[in-house]
Amino acid sequence: MADTVLYEVADGLATITINRPDAMNALNVAAKVALRDALLAASADPGVRSVLLTGAGERAFCVGQDLKEHTALLAADRENGTSATMSTVREHYNPIVRAIAEMPKPVVAGVNGVAAGAGLGFALAADLRVVAETATFNTSFAGVALTADSGVSWTLPRLVGHGRAADLLMFPRSVTAAEAHGWGMVNRLVPPAALRAEATATARALAGGPTSAYAAIKESLAYGAGHPLAATLEKEDDLQTTAGRSEDHRIAVQAFLAKEKPRFVGR
Repeated sequence: MADTVLYEVADGLATITINRPDAMNALNVAAKVALRDALLAASADPGVRSVLLTGAGERAFCVGQDLKEHTALLAADRENGTSATMSTVREHYNPIVRAIAEMPKPVVAGVNGVAAGAGLGFALAADLRVVAETATFNTSFAGVALTADSGVSWTLPRLVGHGRAADLLMFPRSVTAAEAHGWGMVNRLVPPAALRAEATATARALAGGPTSAYAAIKESLAYGAGHPLAATLEKEDDLQTTAGRSEDHRIAVQAFLAKEKPRFVGR
């Protein structure tokens, strides 16, 4: 992986760190490619049972698009009569968000600082968000005359409601971690010094859990968000039937009867 993104796997946990702290982890093309590839690698690796996504340094999780590089690319587009720059949504942002949301294992976002634009989208696509008390969230898009991308138009209203999402998108501002926690955007709010340890502990706990059951939970939540009750009940039936045949379910039932703690194998 390129050094704009760090990738480490240990004990079933893949830690992916956006590593441009001097630029507040802004996303240049190299970082977007490396992040996309790291997430896809984690998704495909059977040895990975959970993922922690975070940013290097203390100031930012990710502030979204690197506007310096973006400005240069737009200028080149104008000179050449092309629109290649905006293909980044299709080539990078969409695959990144889908990799986070759809991988069959849980993803924890460790939000250590500012999460803005696409950075906000990546955090919202994660299953859980462990957030430093000093972190802030900002949609940012309308401030540079753009619309939402990175899944924000899908994830944000589901967390905070349509009206509040519209307000935040049309009038971008910095939302404090405490405010976001009150709205349901944040799962765990911790002091800055404890962020990395708490986020890692959360992701490690998931790495030791029933991986296939977590995958089914992710699938059922995504399905239920866009389908009526009757169809969702049928989906739950299908997923539960499969989960009931898993080795982890057998292990859990035997451990319950023996009054022992189950040791899941992720299958």
